[in-house]
Amino acid sequence: MLMDAPYCISDSFPKTTSTGDVIPGRPLPLSPNSSHPMSAAAARAARRLLSCRLQATTTRLLHASASQGAAQEASGSFIHPAAVVHPDASIGQGVSIGPFCTVGPSARIGDACQLHAGSHVVGDTELGEGCVVQTGAILGADIPGQTIIGENNVIGHYAVVGVKCQDLKYKTGDECFLHIGRNNEIREYCSIHRSSKSCDCTVIGDNNLIMGSCHIAHDCKIGKHNIFANNTLFAGHVVVEDCTHTAGAVVVHQFCHIGSYSFLGGGSVVTQDVPRYMMVAGDRAELRGLNLEGLRRNGFSDQEVRRLRKAYQKVFMPTVTSESSFEDRLAELEREIELSESPAVSCMVKSIRMSFDQGRRGICKFRRWSSS
Repeated sequence: MLMDAPYCISDSFPKTTSTGDVIPGRPLPLSPNSSHPMSAAAARAARRLLSCRLQATTTRLLHASASQGAAQEASGSFIHPAAVVHPDASIGQGVSIGPFCTVGPSARIGDACQLHAGSHVVGDTELGEGCVVQTGAILGADIPGQTIIGENNVIGHYAVVGVKCQDLKYKTGDECFLHIGRNNEIREYCSIHRSSKSCDCTVIGDNNLIMGSCHIAHDCKIGKHNIFANNTLFAGHVVVEDCTHTAGAVVVHQFCHIGSYSFLGGGSVVTQDVPRYMMVAGDRAELRGLNLEGLRRNGFSDQEVRRLRKAYQKVFMPTVTSESSFEDRLAELEREIELSESPAVSCMVKSIRMSFDQGRRGICKFRRWSSS
């Protein structure tokens, strides 16, 4: 048996480095049936055979490596050997795909995107230029419809973006959609769902910061320059305008509207609309005045802020002896020339009025509101 020999047959094969250089092998094996070395002629024949085989194998490896390297050099992209990228997927220039990533056949990866280890792009999903998808994130789903993500977005660790909604009214096989704009940072463990029906779409605008573990449900419409702190939860069909800010652990009821430049205090449970420029807090959230700090940070002039404060006081802070209804106070404000000519005051009044349209939920209550 060869086991009794001092060397194994495999020891006689030349070894190669990753660059194809040959490492000298160990001595030729002894004959299996003899304690004497092979004859010189047999040894030369074995060496020639091994040399031919090694040369052929090395040539194939070098050609394959050169071909793969040339393809990657031409596109400037790097795809880790442990990644699974479908041949039908569209991969742009300068893309980096790390180990254990998967990219499906209908995926389209834009130029200069980075897919970190263990991230996945599946279904009909388009990823714009310069996006970063961090470890464990999942984009899209193998269901009808589409997920479109714009340029320069960061998708955090283990975020789930563009998956099926959690609406029981969704019918299997219906198309559903998600559109995300540019320059958003979507942090770890966020979940953002597609629409619940083909005639609608979940939409997120540009330049939003969506912190860890936030949830944006089906058919939500999110504007621009918003900041959502950790564990902010938006139910289905919520509309958030621009430049709003939520503190942590905020819950917003379905179909609510959150006006521009508003602030939602930590732990708030919002079950009605928040008009523009206002601040709410509590369970159930109540109006707590204007978002003065937010207005200052967003460049509102002192004169504009004074007008907004005066308008707010007229509508939401009537005197104890006042017998006017909320509607009367709002109408009186609209008749006051100085305030009605202010663009910000006009926007605030319009936001309040729209919240009482058919199908809307009205506005959050004020603790001193003398209702009619």
